Amino acid sequence: MYAFQNYLYGFCFFRTGLSGSAQVRVEKNINYAGNTEIANTLNIYHKKGDVQNQDVIVFIHGGSWSSGKKETYWWLGRNLAKKNIVTAVINYPLAPNATYKEMAAASAIAVKWVTANIKAYGGNPNRIFLMGHSAGGHLCELINADPQYFQALGMENPIKGVVLDDAFGLDMDEYLTKAERDDNYTDFLRTFSTTQQNWQLGSPLYYVKNINNPHLIFYGSKTYQAIQLQSERIYKTLQTQNVPVKLEIIEGKKHVGMISQMIFGGNRLYKSILGFLAETK
Repeated sequence: MYAFQNYLYGFCFFRTGLSGSAQVRVEKNINYAGNTEIANTLNIYHKKGDVQNQDVIVFIHGGSWSSGKKETYWWLGRNLAKKNIVTAVINYPLAPNATYKEMAAASAIAVKWVTANIKAYGGNPNRIFLMGHSAGGHLCELINADPQYFQALGMENPIKGVVLDDAFGLDMDEYLTKAERDDNYTDFLRTFSTTQQNWQLGSPLYYVKNINNPHLIFYGSKTYQAIQLQSERIYKTLQTQNVPVKLEIIEGKKHVGMISQMIFGGNRLYKSILGFLAETK
């Protein structure tokens, strides 16, 4: 899974043609936690001009909980901003220096900062959506489903809706119990420990009954089996709970392709996301 970070860097030669810099303003390296840590910074992408009350997406990157950074996804921020979505792309602390719980806590702090400050960038603080790919999808759903993270900040869950893009780790207990014990498996233990109880506590599907906000779920037809199975499970469970939810299976796409395809502003996932936001009242 680590390969997708380097894979995305390979698209940098498109930067001039795709950035749309004439339309979009970028605010870089804003610290959301009141410290000096790069791991607690975010970049904001927003439309130039006096545009107000736009929908907001907070994007949490993937990278197996141990790699990745916000700068990789400049094209996602710009593409969304050009479509009138104020976008915050965040960093968060990574393994081995942090566990999943510390990563989730930092992500929740970032959402709190965005809720309190995004109006200054044209965003609507009452329309905060989360989006994450891979491990980022796990963190999105964990802070959305497990109430402890926003409770610790003295606030109610502000998330209007969630977009999961090939989310990995929705049930880490299932994965770590059944998966082949390869290098990835060993690395994941740095994030989730060797204690099975932590695997359950760190699994969003264990808190699914708490979810009541709308969801848009993507996965690739050629992605990892665990992602396919768990995306289907959360989809069907939310349906049973009468939570508004849509599932789209993207034919021919593997795990990396599920995010790298979005470097192109005309990619079909943007249309689905825009529709999802418009339908979420």
